[in-house]
Amino acid sequence: MIFYTLPAKRYPLHKRFCMKIAYLDCSNGISGDMFLAALLDAGLNINDLKRELAKLPVSGYSVAVKKARSGGVSTSRLVVKVNRPQYLRHLPDIRKIISRSLLAPAVKKSAKGIFARLARAEAKVHGCSINEVHFHEIGALDTIIDIIGVVWGLQQLGIKKLFCSPVNVGSGTIKIAHGIFPVPAPATAELLKDIPFYQSAVKQELATPTGAVLIAGLSSGFGLLPKMSIEEVGQSSGSRQVPGHTNLFRLLIGKQMF
Repeated sequence: MIFYTLPAKRYPLHKRFCMKIAYLDCSNGISGDMFLAALLDAGLNINDLKRELAKLPVSGYSVAVKKARSGGVSTSRLVVKVNRPQYLRHLPDIRKIISRSLLAPAVKKSAKGIFARLARAEAKVHGCSINEVHFHEIGALDTIIDIIGVVWGLQQLGIKKLFCSPVNVGSGTIKIAHGIFPVPAPATAELLKDIPFYQSAVKQELATPTGAVLIAGLSSGFGLLPKMSIEEVGQSSGSRQVPGHTNLFRLLIGKQMF
């Protein structure tokens, strides 16, 4: 498989030789909570994350990270508990939440772009305008936490570029708010345009819309592991268990080699 890159920012030569990058291993799929948990496993501090999320004008939730295992390997798992009823959100609602927050401008801009991409995919699938999209599962509070957390976490760890493997989306069907659909779900398939993905024998959704929009909006390229000197490895796993299948998700962080 040939590794290819998407258009990305150019950096001065002296910075490129010491650029900090990260690589996502999505051979077992990807979701927003697994991505954020891998960042925490790689060194992102949970208390710093909580303080950052407190800058959002939302409440009624708690965030924690706990140790888990996947295929005999130690991993981290993100636990988000919502203890207050949440209403269905549209894109303008989420934009207001981000705009009124005390987050850094760069985090706000990136997060808004990711949510807009998500809304465009849903709007195309359902044949409506982006402001009419009912986010359902995607607009839930835990998804807002995942996206804000990942965007901030990458910047906090000093990662300048993100690369990603081809994505295992699983197979079979999934039940969502609009009915039962084949995997990948319609919005996920739309978000994975121009991104290499494949199905496996696992009869389950392995790539969620939140995971798909994060790599679509943040990755500079997709393919095999680029030349890099690895400094940290973050390992996470999701809550879903499939007999005989590991749901290990890996994040490799290091310096790019030229």
